[in-house]
This record gives sequence, C-alpha cells and structure tokens, in this order.
Amino acid sequence: MYFPQFLVGMFAASFTVAIWAEIETGSIWKALGWAILALIILQVGYIGLVLGQIFNRASKGAAADLASANSTPPLRGE
Repeated sequence: MYFPQFLVGMFAASFTVAIWAEIETGSIWKALGWAILALIILQVGYIGLVLGQIFNRASKGAAADLASANSTPPLRGE
C-alpha cells in the first residue's frame, strides 16, 4: 500500500463521514468531530498495518536465516 493512495482514500472516507454526520445531526461541528475521529482511526489502523508488515518481515527473515544455517551440509573432513 502506498502512502499517497492511502491519503486520498483517508480523506475521501473522512469527507464521506463528515457529510453523513452533518445530514444525520444537522450540526457542522459534530460533523467535523466525526470526520476528525475517522481520520484518527484510519491513521492508527495504517500505522498498525505498517508495523505488522515490518514485524512479519523481520520474523520471516530470522526464520529463514535459522533454516538456512541448520541446512548446511557438514564439511568433508568431519
């Protein structure tokens, strides 16, 4: 996932939430609050996704290193 694409989607989603909240409540301030809350929730989710990908990559790399270290054949003199 690319960050610019995420930003476009995040702003589109928060704009949609703001319109929906304004229609439902009739208050621009509540709509603004809901839109900001949607932005925060989406940003926390994006950070969680990125951290999850980083930790998965690190654990898979460590497992691959361990597997390749265990699969080396013994030396000829042994």
